[in-house]
Amino acid sequence: MRGLLRWLLDLVRRLLAPFDLPLLAALLALMGIGLATLYSASNGALRVVLAQSTYFAVGLAGLWVAARLPLPLLKQFTPAIYAASIVPLLLVLVIGKGKYGNHWISLGVFNVQPAELAKLTLPMMLAWVFDRHRLPPRLPVLAQALAVIALPVGLILLQRDLGTAVLVLASGVIVLFLAGVSWWWFASAGIAGLGAFAFVMLAPVEWMGFLRPYQQERLLMFRNPENDPMGAGWNIIQSQIAIGGGGLVGKGWGQGTQSHLNYLPEHTTDFVFSVLAEDFGWIGVVLVLALYLFVIGRCLWIAAEARDGYGRLLAAALGLALFVYVLVNGGMVAGLLPVVGVPMPLLSYGGTAPVTLLLGFGLVMAVHAHRPVHR
Repeated sequence: MRGLLRWLLDLVRRLLAPFDLPLLAALLALMGIGLATLYSASNGALRVVLAQSTYFAVGLAGLWVAARLPLPLLKQFTPAIYAASIVPLLLVLVIGKGKYGNHWISLGVFNVQPAELAKLTLPMMLAWVFDRHRLPPRLPVLAQALAVIALPVGLILLQRDLGTAVLVLASGVIVLFLAGVSWWWFASAGIAGLGAFAFVMLAPVEWMGFLRPYQQERLLMFRNPENDPMGAGWNIIQSQIAIGGGGLVGKGWGQGTQSHLNYLPEHTTDFVFSVLAEDFGWIGVVLVLALYLFVIGRCLWIAAEARDGYGRLLAAALGLALFVYVLVNGGMVAGLLPVVGVPMPLLSYGGTAPVTLLLGFGLVMAVHAHRPVHR
């Protein structure tokens, strides 16, 4: 009996060996809250919860495999992985499906969104580029990095997926920042961004001809959703009502009116955070945000402990990218940013997004496993 118990303990120890347990615990907590919120948002539809649980299981299996990868081997094959991720971005333009463009490739049982893979492979490739040169990078290296960013972002824009393109671009810009690119590049980009924001807020509709009709509609509703409260402005208004209606402690799990009475659109995907706020109030919101902050902080700590530049850039970039995802979705559901169809990590219903995200955290754990041992 003791021999069997010792064998089981040794097996558990070996299975858990590649994991960073604090990071894994925070991710499991977010997934648990996500499943509970989805159950409420879908009016108790077990089909949705089971499907999301399956995606989480696949993602955790991928996380376990990724965490066991030797970092030197991962670094060696990074260019091939990046190149392989470009192929489905080209393929989706031909055979892809989607509501507003070619976003998904149907594999029969499930759909794959190739753009989600770029959130992972782009930081990997940039970390590989910068690890081979002295930092901060000189202009030729920076030009190479910008080309690495432009290729997937451009292909995603051709899919008419502006939200994911912005997130992929942000993941690349984060690596540029971590690599020590001169501050004036970011200052120039910030000034250009403020100018674009001012244009969006002030320009007449006639000047927005370069945007597609649904994009113009979203921007106009971001300016003032009350102009069309029963039409295009409905999403933002109902989301704000749900968030405000939750108060401090919320209406209770499954008791929110906005989602259960079908006032809140996309309540299992883009606006699931509004359901969380209505059900669990500001206490639930603060708890989830605290978990996100812990995950980000843990990634940055792992980056600081990394043995080489590749691991340091990769772990930090994947952690800070999570911050951007949360910021964009949170700003969107609160009406502080335009609606761009960005999911809340590990809370929104989806397939490729949570799987890819968990794979990324597996790579962070691989960096952690490769750290120098302090004696």
